[in-house]
Amino acid sequence: MKMISIKPQTSEELFVDELLNSFAHRLKATPTGVCPIGIQLSLLQASMAQTCGKCTPCREGIPQMEKLLRQVLDYTATAKTVANLRKKAQLLCETADCAIGYHAGSLVLEGLSQLAAEYESHLTKRQCQSAYEQDVPCVTLCPAHVNVPAYIALVQEEDFAGAVKMVRKDNPFPTACALVCEHPCEIKCRRSLIDAPINIRGIKKYAVDKIAADKVSVPQAAAPSGKRIAVIGGGPSGLTCAYFAGLMGHEVTVFERRKQLGGMMRYGIPAYRLPRERLDEDIRTILGAGNICVEYENSVDASSMKKIATDFDAVYVSIGAQKGKTLKLEGAEASGVMSAVDLLERIGDDDYPDFTGKKVVVIGGGNVAMDCARTSIRSGAESVTVAYRRRLEDMTALAVEVEAAIAEGIEMMTLQAPVRIETNEKGDVAALICQPQYIGAVKGNRPAPVAATKPEMRLEADVILIAVGQDIVSEPFEDFGMKAVRNYFAADEFLHSDGFDNIFVGGDCQTGPKTIIMAIGAGKTAARNIDEFFGFNHELDCGVTVPNPRVNDRAPYGRVNIAERPARERRNDFDYVEEPISAEEVSQECGRCLRCDHYGIGALTGRELGQW
Repeated sequence: MKMISIKPQTSEELFVDELLNSFAHRLKATPTGVCPIGIQLSLLQASMAQTCGKCTPCREGIPQMEKLLRQVLDYTATAKTVANLRKKAQLLCETADCAIGYHAGSLVLEGLSQLAAEYESHLTKRQCQSAYEQDVPCVTLCPAHVNVPAYIALVQEEDFAGAVKMVRKDNPFPTACALVCEHPCEIKCRRSLIDAPINIRGIKKYAVDKIAADKVSVPQAAAPSGKRIAVIGGGPSGLTCAYFAGLMGHEVTVFERRKQLGGMMRYGIPAYRLPRERLDEDIRTILGAGNICVEYENSVDASSMKKIATDFDAVYVSIGAQKGKTLKLEGAEASGVMSAVDLLERIGDDDYPDFTGKKVVVIGGGNVAMDCARTSIRSGAESVTVAYRRRLEDMTALAVEVEAAIAEGIEMMTLQAPVRIETNEKGDVAALICQPQYIGAVKGNRPAPVAATKPEMRLEADVILIAVGQDIVSEPFEDFGMKAVRNYFAADEFLHSDGFDNIFVGGDCQTGPKTIIMAIGAGKTAARNIDEFFGFNHELDCGVTVPNPRVNDRAPYGRVNIAERPARERRNDFDYVEEPISAEEVSQECGRCLRCDHYGIGALTGRELGQW
């Protein structure tokens, strides 16, 4: 038998690996607002570099398609060009030997379908659609459009009060978002081209830890406008609208059905992630802005809504999505079965459960499921199991939340679809019965679970928490006359409620359950549009000057992540889980910012000026 040698990778092969890694970073950091046809061309060229040249469709077809697509991008193409491109892409899909070829063809065909308007603009108007305009990625991807580079620069200069003011110019919850924001601003951070995205949330957290938000003054409110606004719901969206509307000089009344403000920030996020005293720092600041009063424990129904719509010049409905969804399971009415949303709502008013010695099973795979699981372990549960019908990587919960739950001793039983709840002779929960699944074809951008030919699994349980989503209590408002589709309030792009001139809607009750920062962005938009509806155009000055940028440090660094207290300690209490960031760590993170607002496209858009 002939001997076989094992050869190490050559320097050229290692360099190619580095190039590919760099290419992956570049793709991840692709900015918003670029021409999508240009992106298509880049991906097609990548396919051309990958092909082995064995089969004719791939070897000959991809270069021909590249030439046709370039004509579209250069505005020299005709309808015949696009028809020819479609024909060649279809042929490539059907005849290529391997995935490199048919995937290249399918990408072009999908682009021709999904980007039809963009292709038409290139053919007829000889330009990209106006909607595509490159901007500062972190600012654009923040739903509230917070000037991220500006407040990072202020933290770098140790002007922490200025940083809080800069955040608050667009988002009145700097503290809450510093602790629990899902930080979409980091997704396309251009620092990824060098090493990794900046820890933007960590920098903000350092600022609000150095100076409490309620110790930082707010801008002086504008002169009274004589206009009155009713805000229905005191969650992140409603309070954001109230804050900005109050600063604009409008008189605002917030109608809150509970005893305290905060919405799902108080009644949906456990204190170990968002301590109540830290949330109250933001709320005190908002109420201190002036022109805002609150009516607590006031549930608005159809009759009171009719009076409010008459008495006030404008109404903003932001009631959130605070009703837990249920599952149609046999035994779901048994004692010991609870809605996850109801459990977290009780905790919001300091009514903590006692699960000492009990076996808890949580159904679901989102952030609420993780919150309930981690709450249960802190409430003395003997064991906590999460039953989820998909794979671990399909969970909608943040990866860090899943990792933290596992570290705290919570068991993840994936590919288990609940089928019924078993009860004992007393009618109490005894177990959750699940049907094992296997992962199947992709549906709706996610692989769908399919029942496997395996025996049912029995998960012993004393308590079952159902965390499969949230619903909107829209009936009282629909009875009043507001339109809703599947309980979501219908509105136009300016958040006008369908059929009403002076009623606006926003946040989870209009979009469905999303994130805190998205709700905040809706509240800011509502305040601005209501101001415009009144005939005003107030501009708010945060009173801070953005520091001049330092010279970019382009040397690669490791990203500083926020550490948590040891799992063996934190699992036993509801104290805040994250450790502080040091001055050295935050200085390094601030220094990694490339100041795209000044050195990049932001210099052309005015983002660096800090204007609203």
